[in-house]
Amino acid sequence: MAGSSPQLGLEYSPELAERLAHELEALPAEELLSWAAETFGEKLCLTCSWQKQSSALVHMLSELGLRVDVIELDTELFFRETYELRDRLVERYGLNLIRPKIISVAEQHLQEGANLWERDPDRCCHIRKVEPLERALEPYGAWISGVRRDQSPSRAGLKKVQWSERYRLWRIHPFADWDEKRVWAYLKVNEIEYNPLHDMGYRSIGCIPCTRPTRPDEEERAGRWAGSDKLECGIHLDGSTTEGN
Repeated sequence: MAGSSPQLGLEYSPELAERLAHELEALPAEELLSWAAETFGEKLCLTCSWQKQSSALVHMLSELGLRVDVIELDTELFFRETYELRDRLVERYGLNLIRPKIISVAEQHLQEGANLWERDPDRCCHIRKVEPLERALEPYGAWISGVRRDQSPSRAGLKKVQWSERYRLWRIHPFADWDEKRVWAYLKVNEIEYNPLHDMGYRSIGCIPCTRPTRPDEEERAGRWAGSDKLECGIHLDGSTTEGN
């Protein structure tokens, strides 16, 4: 249904969303980011979980001279290498890091029982990622993320710019039409630091209990929630879209 972004007064309609998706599809990632910064200003944010797309996006924004708040999707269950990379990127690029509050793992054990990620990974992701993100996005009118169409079938229909009914803001996907090789090429050419776990077989990196390396013949995200039918953490699932995290 139609709505509006209260932060910006940017009137949403299906017609506007369709027009923006069509007009902006051909824009390169850099031009799309510049358009988003000009359109949304300080109401624009970026989410990072410190995988290869995060490294590429913070570097690209820095090269463009764009200062954007960075919301860290930290579940407090990340790998040591992930936190160390985060600290280096924050220092190198002077990131304004927003860290949503979440309950501690110990508190979750008391409320939900031990090792919820083993018994009900959807519930665990909702508590540790979805709910904190919902709160963190409230002040913003647009959200940049590094998701790509080639990552999974559920992302194949991703648009570079689309409205989110769930979060009531515009979503910006500069890398929607990139593939994994292009991300790596960008990192290598620009000598950008990335998560060293990628060199250890982890093509997609999440929480320690729910992430494993992938074999060469597996899909990029096969190491996430391996052994279950879970494919997404849920933060990108939207009643008006079909793509996932």
